[in-house]
Amino acid sequence: MSGIETRRRGEVPRWTRELLGWAVAAAVAITAVAVVAASPRSELLFRDGDSLVTTLVVHSLAIGQPQDWAMSSVLFLPEIAVLWMLSLLGLGINGTLALAGVVNVLALYGALRVAAGSARTRAPIAGALLALAGFALLAATEGSPSRDALELASLLTTTTYYSATVVAVVLAVGLARRALDRPDVSRGTPAARGLVAALALVAAASVLTNPLFAAWATVPLGAVLVIVALRRPDAWWPAGALVAGSVIGYLARMPLAHLIANTGAGYIDPSQWLASLDYYGALLADRWREPWGAASILLLVLLWAWSIVATVLLARRGTSGAAVVAACGWVIPLLVIVGAVALGTHAARYLQPAVFAPLLALTVVPGLLPDRIPVTRLMPAVGAAALALVAAVGLGIPSLVTAATSPDTDLDCVVRWAEQSGRTGAGQFWTVRLPKTHLADPRGLVQVDHQLRGYAWLVNRDDFAVGEVTFLVMDAQSPAFELPAGVSPSDAELTSCGRYTIADFGDLLLPIGPQRS
Repeated sequence: MSGIETRRRGEVPRWTRELLGWAVAAAVAITAVAVVAASPRSELLFRDGDSLVTTLVVHSLAIGQPQDWAMSSVLFLPEIAVLWMLSLLGLGINGTLALAGVVNVLALYGALRVAAGSARTRAPIAGALLALAGFALLAATEGSPSRDALELASLLTTTTYYSATVVAVVLAVGLARRALDRPDVSRGTPAARGLVAALALVAAASVLTNPLFAAWATVPLGAVLVIVALRRPDAWWPAGALVAGSVIGYLARMPLAHLIANTGAGYIDPSQWLASLDYYGALLADRWREPWGAASILLLVLLWAWSIVATVLLARRGTSGAAVVAACGWVIPLLVIVGAVALGTHAARYLQPAVFAPLLALTVVPGLLPDRIPVTRLMPAVGAAALALVAAVGLGIPSLVTAATSPDTDLDCVVRWAEQSGRTGAGQFWTVRLPKTHLADPRGLVQVDHQLRGYAWLVNRDDFAVGEVTFLVMDAQSPAFELPAGVSPSDAELTSCGRYTIADFGDLLLPIGPQRS
């Protein structure tokens, strides 16, 4: 770095700038998760049946239960590892989930910081923080309790709606940029080899835990790198690493096939592309009818447009690495949306790249500003970081604590009754997973379908070893049970727990039927 550049930075040491960046990112993360936790969207954060699978795995490991899980095509390996480490802090279930949301947002900042470029890039920390602020704004506009709403930014705060994959995609783009920013990629220097190897490792680990990474990153980022390689041959190195890592990750899934109850192939039906288009169009229309939803859509349209403009500007300058980052801001959403419709899918969560990918183009903004615009000096940066942290601690943390400790008397009633009974009960997926998660031993409630068959979906199959249950937990979310021959609802003593009802059959044993998923 030249003396002029040093003076323009106010002679702030690099580690100080990075530390300030992380401090501001922490403030943004706490504030963003606090806003989500204080809204009806907290249903996905703390109580959603899908969102609790990682917590159930951690509890199952903690009690030493044999591990025989029935997962979807997503294995949630990074999410489980992070949640397990956070659970050691003793914050309780909701407190741990809230902290995990903050960690997820911080991880996104780390990936954006990689995508923003090295210290040789102009104001990369500012670029990463700008993109993170964009994420926080989008998350703040979302408040629906529905997992099917087209509110995609806030899904990052959960531990199961592909948060690790979102971070991995951004990180992969950043590593590709870092590799292209080096003039020695083709010569295979240690630094260049390290970046290429890191990209392959991220791709392998990501496909291993979630093959959706291939659709979100391998195909669109690979396509961008191939186009760059037509004029810059050394771009073949990161492109090859991305593809090779993805193949290795897919092969690594084979020994784990017994954990995968659904490969995801059943979600794909190209003949349903028109129905898929109608489905996503209806979600978009619902989002547009809400004032904050319309604002978020307009913001995304502006980000997509800026991604295209930035791509052109950077390509003309010959800065391939930054151009790849900007291009991914519009190429990834385009290919993912078209692909999701063409494959006939019906799940809003598959479209998450439409929200997080355009944020990549914000990381390159500082590099496109005129040189006469000064870079932030030390004291204003320290002041901004301090104010942000004070605001986060003063407003965000109390709000998070309130949301995480908010009493649920209905849930407490079921948990207390089940544990005091000393027996094993059962319930259907959307009903039983929250009480099951809050039991000291989650085996006390078994997940079944309405015919009392073991429902092997996002659950440990070892739960079904008990063979029979003596009470059922019911609520309005699940259909009525079809009881075995000779058993009627009148045989049960009913206990009301608010939105739950416990049907206690006493000494009468209800056999668990064959497993299904």
